[in-house]
Amino acid sequence: MTEYMRSSDAFTWSMESDPRLRSTVVTVLLLDRSPDWEAMRARFEAISAELPMFRQCVVESPLGAPPRWEPCPDFDPDFHMRRVGAAAPGTVDTVLEMARVAAMDDFDRARPLWEATLVEGLADGGAAVVCRFHHALTDGVGAVEIAGRLFDLTPEPEARPAATVGVGPETRGAWWREYLDSIGFGARQATATVSDVVRSVPGLAFDALRHPISTATGAVETAASVYRTVRPVDETGSALMTERSSVRHLDVHEVPLEKLRQAGHAGGGSLNDAFVAGVAGGLRRYHEKHGADVGDLHLCMPINLRTADDDPGGNRITLMRFDVPVGESDPAQRIAEIHRRTTRVRDERSLPHTQLIAAAMNLVPRWYVGAVLRHVDFLCSDVPGIPVPVYVGGARILAQYAFGPTIGAAVNVTLLGYVDVCELGIDVDTGAIADVDVDVFHACLVDGFDEVLALA
Repeated sequence: MTEYMRSSDAFTWSMESDPRLRSTVVTVLLLDRSPDWEAMRARFEAISAELPMFRQCVVESPLGAPPRWEPCPDFDPDFHMRRVGAAAPGTVDTVLEMARVAAMDDFDRARPLWEATLVEGLADGGAAVVCRFHHALTDGVGAVEIAGRLFDLTPEPEARPAATVGVGPETRGAWWREYLDSIGFGARQATATVSDVVRSVPGLAFDALRHPISTATGAVETAASVYRTVRPVDETGSALMTERSSVRHLDVHEVPLEKLRQAGHAGGGSLNDAFVAGVAGGLRRYHEKHGADVGDLHLCMPINLRTADDDPGGNRITLMRFDVPVGESDPAQRIAEIHRRTTRVRDERSLPHTQLIAAAMNLVPRWYVGAVLRHVDFLCSDVPGIPVPVYVGGARILAQYAFGPTIGAAVNVTLLGYVDVCELGIDVDTGAIADVDVDVFHACLVDGFDEVLALA
């Protein structure tokens, strides 16, 4: 049977008609030395054999069906795994510049949607790995699960049995077969929707008879929740960060994990609330530097829906948009209010209907959805990382950063935990925060986190 994209992945894929909304994720691993290239290459090949999408490409479908995953007939591991020497001066900034270019570049749509580049010869004797993948391939939590198959717990690479590539059914053939598959997909989707309705009607009718007011209230609350999820945003919350472009600037920052957690608790929230409060504090300071007033800004935050039974491929997240009090100068009050608003978002009645909502959004004109996304002010993504030191090809990983796509926002800050540090990957749209301001913005962000950490 043809494997179609989930509605949420198809939505991400289709948005790329606008280059400003590309969903490329870039990760950077900093290593203490050059790894064993053959061992690292073999591990990547094993991953591509174990997870089918790493050897599949995306093919468009007729009759309104979502794009589908099909085996790439020309899969070449050497196209996806590369080895280069670092350009002068061979610093972390050199690696970040390579990552920046990778984040802005589009994928070859005729090939699988991932690449990994080993960068050797850094000035400090170390090395780096720059990986990039399309968000349709997996989400942040799924990527960490995949990384677990790449890493070792000791400097000596673990001997693992060679993976065999499973040969799936051939899906390409006569042109009419694609139409039959698409018709079949539409019929299955309609059947599944009708079945869900039929199963829910008896219980809904019973509840309506017993508790008519609460049942009606629940229906209204669900409808309101769906509206909050997809509601249009026709202007940015910020009067300063209004423009958007396809040019990016990448930067990094580190904060102690335990201190950030303690700061969250001190403000009556969690580590994630303290993280968002730190970014918000940096945005407030950046606006103050430019003499611009700021109140609430529009935040887009991924909510993890992945379960233990889900495989690492594909997205199991939903993007929730809500406003946060960036203008609140007291970090404790800011954490408390962010916690209150985030808790409400995590309890939204619309969450179980994510795929149905995404399917409906796929019918909306792309220009309209793009206009909505470009009015989001910033993104924050908190990805639980690996709590112990790990190695790749015998080389120890010193730090790892993830740079999530801005998908229309002014900036995306991604927190990836590693051992006892929160590594922050900062992806800035220089249309919103100009090149001349990126150092100012970074300093403001550092100060924003310092005022939060002072609560610990």
